[in-house]
Amino acid sequence: MRHTCGMDAVTLFGLFAVTFMLLCYMMEERAPFWTLLFALGCLMGSAYGFLQGAWPFGLVELAWVVVALRKWAALRRLARRDSEPLA
Repeated sequence: MRHTCGMDAVTLFGLFAVTFMLLCYMMEERAPFWTLLFALGCLMGSAYGFLQGAWPFGLVELAWVVVALRKWAALRRLARRDSEPLA
């Protein structure tokens, strides 16, 4: 008798999405693009939530997309300001 792990394509996508989010979250302090990638991971997590029928999870992940994009924009502004030559 064969034992299957019971993971369909949606479940594998969800596993990838949350693993990707965790990796990006751990790397955020290294460069602003990790925060942008974290936002992408949250978007994938949101899609996973909606695909599996857990719409509250999907909505919360969409909120995290907005939070992460705002953080990324603020980090880019700060980096741009810090790189400007002193007059």
